Amino acid sequence: MVEDKLIQKIAFFGDSAVDEGDPVYKDAYEAAKVLASAGYTIVNGGGPGVMNASTEGAESVHGTTISVTFYPENATGFEGRYARNVTDKEIVTKDYIERMFGLMENADLFIMFKGGSGTISELGTAWVLAKLYYGHHKPFILFGSFWRQIVNTLEKNLNIDEKELDVFRIVEKQEELIPVIDKFEKELSKVDHSHCKVCGEKAYMT
Repeated sequence: MVEDKLIQKIAFFGDSAVDEGDPVYKDAYEAAKVLASAGYTIVNGGGPGVMNASTEGAESVHGTTISVTFYPENATGFEGRYARNVTDKEIVTKDYIERMFGLMENADLFIMFKGGSGTISELGTAWVLAKLYYGHHKPFILFGSFWRQIVNTLEKNLNIDEKELDVFRIVEKQEELIPVIDKFEKELSKVDHSHCKVCGEKAYMT
């Protein structure tokens, strides 16, 4: 259990279209398994692909899972609520935007796997919020070596400052996850969050 830590719940973002044979699906499954075994709660959007992989990985070790979902009427491009992705707790929201912010509200750290435009939007939102609330922010992890080229391109062509580069880490293996999260935990624990108007009793950004 990680009840005494700032980072307790971890949200998974990534491609909803990958199936069980895809390396991205396998990475998400194994990552969730490792983190749930360490006592972290796994959070996802209740859909297929990476979302379902994270639920299955956590449940394989009897971990705790939460889904933040919505049931659209007019969003034809939405991947949908996946019937197989059954979590311990479901939080229903009204639309895609509310779901995205619900995922970020109900997690303390995010892991971004390979995905498409939806993953890009989630990355951008997590990144700008981390800069705005730097010190009281929610950090994130980019999973996969391909992220290095993407970040390097953004750094070369956009105005990305040191704070923005400090709020995330890139990892390539499941074995790197716990050490990186422990480092984030140590860094954030050095900050006094009691004065923060956007903080809860323990959380550094809500």
